[in-house]
Amino acid sequence: MRCPFCSAQDTKVIDSRFANEGDQVRRRRECATCKERFTTYEVAELNLPRLVKSNGTRVPFDEAKLRSGMLKALEKRPVDSERIEQAVSQIKKELILKGEREFPTREVGELVMQALSKLDHVAFVRFASVYRSFQDVNEFTKVIENLKK
Repeated sequence: MRCPFCSAQDTKVIDSRFANEGDQVRRRRECATCKERFTTYEVAELNLPRLVKSNGTRVPFDEAKLRSGMLKALEKRPVDSERIEQAVSQIKKELILKGEREFPTREVGELVMQALSKLDHVAFVRFASVYRSFQDVNEFTKVIENLKK
């Protein structure tokens, strides 16, 4: 790590701690040349897969878009934001663990529906109705019957 004060290459770690709920490592460092101390934050760089849309185009994974879709389905529902963030993190984790470079958006939608079914049944039906393009009431009825089981 290069010293931000004198640009020397030789620095040593004095203290390391987890930060931001364990997602980052905070390190206190000291320059061997000028003895100045500074803090660095390290975050793992995770490569999320590209998404393949139904028309064949490829787009980068967009966490904000995932969160936005879930929030729309959960609008005015009694689900706290911490549980929503956990669900978003879980979906990201599942995508990373699959180890694929590309992932169909249809499968991401299925992961979202699984997460929503655990969070709130009304939100699940809202999302499913748009995602699966329900055409009539019978399709709603089938989904609701499956939820009752």
